[in-house]
Amino acid sequence: MDRVAVVESNLDRFLETAPTHTRRLADSEPLRPGSGLTAAAARHLWRDQFLSRAIDVEARRLKALGKSYYTISSAGHEQNAVVGAILRLTDPCFLHYRSGGFMMARSRLAPEVDPIRDTLLSICARRDDPISQGRHKVWGSRRLWVPPQTSTIASHLPKAVGMAFALGRARRLEHDPGVPDDAVVMCSFGDASANHATALSGINAARYALRRGNPMPILFVCEDNGIGISVETPARWIRESFGGLRYLRYFDAEGEVDEVWDVVEEAVEVCRTRRLPVFLRLQTQRLWGHAGSDIETAYRSPSEIQAIEARDPLLRNARRLVERGAATPDELRAIRDEVRSLVREAGEEAAAREPLSSARSVMAPLAPWDETRIRASATDRVAPLRRSAFWGDDLPEAAESPVKRTMAAHLSAALADEMLRRPEILVFGEDVGRKGGVYYVTAGLQKRFGQGRVVDTLLDETTILGVAQGAGLAGFLPVPEIQYLAYVHNAVDQLRGEASSLQFFSNGQFQNPMVVRMAGLAYQRGFGGHFHNDNSIGGLRDIPGLLLATPSRGDDAVRMLRGCLAAAAECGRVVVFLEPIALYHEKDLHEEGDGGWLSDYPAPGEALLPGEVGIQGEGDFLLVSYANGFRMSLRAQRRLWEESGIRVQVLDLRWLNPLPFEAVARAAQGKAGVLVVDECRRTGGGIAEAVVADLAERGFTGRLRSIRAEDSFVPLGPAANTVLISTEGIVEAARALAGS
Repeated sequence: MDRVAVVESNLDRFLETAPTHTRRLADSEPLRPGSGLTAAAARHLWRDQFLSRAIDVEARRLKALGKSYYTISSAGHEQNAVVGAILRLTDPCFLHYRSGGFMMARSRLAPEVDPIRDTLLSICARRDDPISQGRHKVWGSRRLWVPPQTSTIASHLPKAVGMAFALGRARRLEHDPGVPDDAVVMCSFGDASANHATALSGINAARYALRRGNPMPILFVCEDNGIGISVETPARWIRESFGGLRYLRYFDAEGEVDEVWDVVEEAVEVCRTRRLPVFLRLQTQRLWGHAGSDIETAYRSPSEIQAIEARDPLLRNARRLVERGAATPDELRAIRDEVRSLVREAGEEAAAREPLSSARSVMAPLAPWDETRIRASATDRVAPLRRSAFWGDDLPEAAESPVKRTMAAHLSAALADEMLRRPEILVFGEDVGRKGGVYYVTAGLQKRFGQGRVVDTLLDETTILGVAQGAGLAGFLPVPEIQYLAYVHNAVDQLRGEASSLQFFSNGQFQNPMVVRMAGLAYQRGFGGHFHNDNSIGGLRDIPGLLLATPSRGDDAVRMLRGCLAAAAECGRVVVFLEPIALYHEKDLHEEGDGGWLSDYPAPGEALLPGEVGIQGEGDFLLVSYANGFRMSLRAQRRLWEESGIRVQVLDLRWLNPLPFEAVARAAQGKAGVLVVDECRRTGGGIAEAVVADLAERGFTGRLRSIRAEDSFVPLGPAANTVLISTEGIVEAARALAGS
């Protein structure tokens, strides 16, 4: 017999045969003396839970008819409705995918939200779905303060921790995060996901923050059903793993529904009043397997399945309500019949709606862009007197005695200028505060702006990027630093799966803007090896909607940073600002002492936006490059003219995602050939393939050639020169292109 039918039959049989209790509780009476759960609240809660169950049943029916696409149900997890009923609408919530009961209960706090219609539209992937427009089945609502999560492995924990951290920071900085001062952040996940490195990073970061004296009002809700797909969680594993940790209050919610209610109520109150991380283990069951395609009998015996079905929380809660006199069987049957009718009708209506039907409509919220607003924001200026008072004698571009400086010096000044102009900016990362960063780019910022805005974090890139997401959701403009490009790879899912997908899956209703400063690429002299000289950007370039900026000169770095911060501030964009380490302190271009790589500080109001490239020189051939490759190309440009009489023009891409194809195509018009100088790896790690392919598809008739680094990690010492491109190699490739 179908297991869904068995579970429904068990509940129906009880409701048909249960005797009515001799004493009826008044609506305001508790289910048991001393409990906070009243009879009226218990009936509302049971309706919320049955709503969730009925939607799960309808999802399976629609899937069998080919009308829906999602059957990972909440069946057996309906006790999370208790959490939804107790939290406030102003408590941001980051949800586990079995959160149907929670969403039904929370929706009751906002009567204008129709959780039945909304959920079924999402299950059917219809464009009328109010949260994602049918891009995916996600729990989410702007009105309910539930940002949509695509995670199934707890990768949303770091951003929830970041949101809790930001709430404490907001109060300290007199910043309005959009929620009350006593709001808490809730984050739910499964017992199997609790073992994931990302989950452990988030929980550890919350404890660490509290230990450092920061408020950390986060409620971790572990919905423990005892299994992850087919792998059992050992008995008491969650309690043993998290129950004894310092700087983390632990609660167990199990037993009857009123007992669960009281534990949850206490856990929320402790979190709200004490402003500390709370871990709540919520006992649940998992009915009907992991998902619709999961054959549960492959790893559970019939007797095990029957035992779990007997612990169905809807059946247990119905029995409790009837036995305590909070509801009669007739009342619960009436709720059942009404809900089943409502859900069936909503399911048919949802299935009849239209899905998104074009790539343009699907991608509309992926990379929002308002050039007018962004340019105005990027070129806005701080009042001159205020700026002069802030800088004093250190004004970066003092007209009386202009001093050409390095990229690192200009970036440091630009960050200070932008922090002065944008009080919502938070700078944080490993060693960015007291030390001023490994390369001293953030030197002096903490002294100027205080520890509230310039924060030294723990050593964990996952946490750093998670904090950036949470802070962005709270209305800050985060500027996190990742010390080295090679260090982001263990945490890149925080950019790919989480940060860059938020606007896409919320149809632009939620944003987590950020500009991630990242030191990278190769060519450091006297220092290096793979972990400090990483020349692979493929993992960043393939993230939809991500802006990737790579300056080569100090003045460009300032103008580009202004543009990036404006894009984040105005359109919520996620930006990686990749800074070439080898060029941080570079002064010369052709010969030692020529100062050719120093530049003046750009005046306030000057900015560069994506698509705006740099071009130097004129010639019959075009060299296309970026970062270290651009500097080497300029050196090759002079040698080619002096040694061979070959005139080349050099283009600095500046923007590596999206690539400025139009600008490259314009520059290539009329050229006899184009050489793409790509300092990153030959296949999959750089940009040469994309640039050459685009020119070819546009019908470019000149010769095409590229020079790229080898598909190798960067070794230590002189051996690095064997796998990286060089000025000499560019000269040889250009000569071959010119046929000389």
